[in-house]
Amino acid sequence: MQINDLNLMKYFIGALSLILFIALTIVGYVEVKASKYEVRPYISANNKKCIDCHIKKGIGEGQVNDWKQSRHAEKGIGCIECHKADAKDPDAYKHEGFTIATIVSPKDCGKCHEDAAKEFQESHHAQAAKFIGSMDNVLGSIVEGPAAATSGCRQCHGSEVKVLANGKLDPDTWPNTGMGRVNPDGSKGSCSACHARHSFSIAQARQPENCGRCHMGPDHPQIEIYNESKHGILYNANKDKMNLSNPKDKWIAGKDYLYPTCASCHMSATESQPVTHDVGKRISWTLRPIISIKLENWEARRKSMKDVCQSCHGPEQVENFYKQYDDAVNLYNKKFGEPTKNAMEKLKAAGKITPTPFDDKIEWTFYELWHHEGRRARMGASMMGPDFTQWHGFYEVAKHFYTKFIPELTELDPKLAQEIMAKEEHKWKKGLSKEDIAKTLEYYKERYKQ
Repeated sequence: MQINDLNLMKYFIGALSLILFIALTIVGYVEVKASKYEVRPYISANNKKCIDCHIKKGIGEGQVNDWKQSRHAEKGIGCIECHKADAKDPDAYKHEGFTIATIVSPKDCGKCHEDAAKEFQESHHAQAAKFIGSMDNVLGSIVEGPAAATSGCRQCHGSEVKVLANGKLDPDTWPNTGMGRVNPDGSKGSCSACHARHSFSIAQARQPENCGRCHMGPDHPQIEIYNESKHGILYNANKDKMNLSNPKDKWIAGKDYLYPTCASCHMSATESQPVTHDVGKRISWTLRPIISIKLENWEARRKSMKDVCQSCHGPEQVENFYKQYDDAVNLYNKKFGEPTKNAMEKLKAAGKITPTPFDDKIEWTFYELWHHEGRRARMGASMMGPDFTQWHGFYEVAKHFYTKFIPELTELDPKLAQEIMAKEEHKWKKGLSKEDIAKTLEYYKERYKQ
């Protein structure tokens, strides 16, 4: 090959490489820009008026920027579309030439999201404000004080939002995004409890941390139990693989993602069932009350939940899990829940404790026994959190049953206490046989010999 030909080839290769580099750089730049500005907000003239005014006055610019990243913004659904109101609405008021309401209720959201709103209104979440007439509310509003209930209980359960003059909202009842909030338009609940304003993100609603805002603490520690479970460990190690922003019909357990969240089990689609906003639709036991009961149509509910489980697990594992779960709930019910509940009812009927809640020592012991410790034991078993089932659950139940409740009951009604302790499951208190003791000691000697 001649020198000139070689130089020409080198020049050609160099020029081609430069062109290719420039082309790739341009393509890369376009891809980055497209990714960064994936959501392009459409701002109508009416909404621009709202946005410009709020930004100019320094009120809620963060809300505006949050909205700009939403699917709503991309579709031109903005301030007016969500907040517009009829002049007859109890919380409607005139504002800068528009008739609006502060609260965007499920009834408002249902104008576009009809199925989701209907399912939610039929769910247990929507009934959460019913606690206002419960023992919990007596404890919060009376024993502790109204402010404790307003800033505590009602921020999760919801309150009845009351309207003052000119559409303004009573500060004792608003702000509130409680799940069972009773809205001025008569609807129940708050969509923004899970899909927080103003992005209303589906990805956020699917993350367990979202549910953990309310489902946590000593009496309903679902988020702590979840984080202890293998499900939670796997999710936390693989968040980046979860495809959390996928559309609802493209977020299928075992197919589009592998590690379940709260939403996966209680709400999201499988290959054979659709998304639901009725979070209790797949729950077979109720674990909240003193004694757990199977819910109406519990077989169908359980079948739906098993369908979710079998997206990742084999039938034998699913069936055996439910056997263990049922056994734990039945153990609590029979050994602790039923005898303590019956004893409390008999004490009250006999006038040995007063009708006023929480003014007798045994009432505090009983309340924590079922409302805190008993729930933790049952919920731990339901979500495969062994430490909550045992040390935060059954251990605490047993300790306080034998060392607090029974001694306090004995002081009030010795015969009733003796009747409970005479039952087969409590006979160990009379002393184990020499053979039982020897067997136990031998087991632990073998267990811990290394």
